[in-house]
Amino acid sequence: MIDSTRTTIAGPAIPVRGHDIDTDRIIPARYLKCVVFEGLGAHVFEDDRAQQRRANTVHPFEHPRHASARILLVNRNFGCGSSREHAPQAIMRWGQGIDAIVGESFAEIFQGNCLAMGIPCVTVDEADMALLMDLAEVQPDVTFTLDLPTRTLKAGDVDVPVHLADGPHQQLIEGRWDSMGELVAATDQIARTAAALPYFTGWR
Repeated sequence: MIDSTRTTIAGPAIPVRGHDIDTDRIIPARYLKCVVFEGLGAHVFEDDRAQQRRANTVHPFEHPRHASARILLVNRNFGCGSSREHAPQAIMRWGQGIDAIVGESFAEIFQGNCLAMGIPCVTVDEADMALLMDLAEVQPDVTFTLDLPTRTLKAGDVDVPVHLADGPHQQLIEGRWDSMGELVAATDQIARTAAALPYFTGWR
């Protein structure tokens, strides 16, 4: 569950362990030729999932106990590699939809792509992440609540601080994370500013 201004996100969490998980692992390059993002969720971590099936293990994104997850837990430098927007799009469209990502650190472009979609990427320290991942694995149905105004994440008896830069924090709190929406909403103001420019000759 997520509100329209992206202030409070609540639901079960899914842990994906490992550092430096790049965007090619999140969504393989063969899916970049798609024209629209619909259907990408079914292929998130597809090659990792196949590799674990061959090893007779189950990837978290294939395990039924995590099917209702709304918050993704990751380790360091998540989303590194190429800047493909398809990676956060695939994560957002998996299952019932991932609404927030909590990690030890993120690749900058990946984090920016998530923000442009209204997906908070908040960080916690290594020790707190270990607690959160263990809890999500042992109690997959427990509700994790990410409260952006207070910058906290609570689940069961675990209550940890989260970190998010002031700029993205304000955008999410105020519901101003959609840059295209901001431009559309300011159409009249943009037109007035353009008309006042000495070199403006009209719209083409």
